[in-house]
Amino acid sequence: MDNFDLSILKWYRQNKRNLPWRNTNNPYFIWLSEIILQQTRVDQGMDYYLKFINNFPTIQHLANADEQTILSNWQGLGYYSRARNLHATAKEITFNHNGNFPNKYEEILKLKGIGPYTAAAISSFSFNLVHPVVDGNVFRVLTRIFDIDTPIDTSEGIKLIYNIANKLIPTNEPGEYNQAIMEFGAIHCTPSQPNCNNCIFSNQCKAKINGTILHRPIKSKKTVVKKRYFHYLDISNKVDTILHKRTDEDIWKHLFEFPLIEKNQNDDLQLIKNQLEKKFNQQILSIPTAQKHVLSHQHIFTYFWQIKLNNSVLETLNETDSFIVVHKDEIIKYPLPRVITKYLENINKIDN
Repeated sequence: MDNFDLSILKWYRQNKRNLPWRNTNNPYFIWLSEIILQQTRVDQGMDYYLKFINNFPTIQHLANADEQTILSNWQGLGYYSRARNLHATAKEITFNHNGNFPNKYEEILKLKGIGPYTAAAISSFSFNLVHPVVDGNVFRVLTRIFDIDTPIDTSEGIKLIYNIANKLIPTNEPGEYNQAIMEFGAIHCTPSQPNCNNCIFSNQCKAKINGTILHRPIKSKKTVVKKRYFHYLDISNKVDTILHKRTDEDIWKHLFEFPLIEKNQNDDLQLIKNQLEKKFNQQILSIPTAQKHVLSHQHIFTYFWQIKLNNSVLETLNETDSFIVVHKDEIIKYPLPRVITKYLENINKIDN
């Protein structure tokens, strides 16, 4: 398509959002923003970005922090493997690259947690290297402009889009062009309500001409969602509560939570109540209502069972390596999954 790059650059300069990571070519800040914004909206990620550059102003600060501190700063953002990979890569750069961020695409791509999209973003935004970014926004824009019906979750579809992206990217302004095409997809050529009536490509967009805008892009595979049922035991007295650190290769690895029993959907809640009352020799006043927490490939249904006990039981449970006793005022200092913090927020509202 003739002058595609010039058109989208002109649009970008007139319509772009003022975002802090666009005002720097520091690869650490750009890498940080890209990792935070994976699976995260800009308005949600902004505060986390500002918090991280304030608390960890250099990659060395990030490398030297302990994992629990990083996870606590990340708390609420989800996809915690991003934070663990962030920490691992900060250490790699600090201790194996003399603190210097690699300045070649191939070297950036070798870093943990960095794939082709993020490597292209860093290399073009920081070092002006000619590597096209291809994220969800770019997939959408290009499949609509060229009315591509090849599924983008197939090797054929991915290769086709990358070939087009490589042909379109200009050699003189690759970084700004990459910003422009992503921004165009993010705020103009949106998934469900694209602004086609005021589009700079309205006369060239093949999907608009063919009436297939809302059918692009195409995916061949339907995401399989797994349903899980978590029964949390809020075991506490007036002062302390009990936490457990997740260590398995599963969601929320290295985060802290209440003791957990995972059950099946059809397990009888009254039976669970009876079993818990017998185990702890305490009456449970009510059966909790399930709260749904949506992840990309999992739906977690959580139940919080409140069990009020005395110090001796807390100390007994603390004798195992699996549990720790925490003062109630200290619990928020631990990195917790969002399901736990939401529950604590609700409890505090009730208690007040």
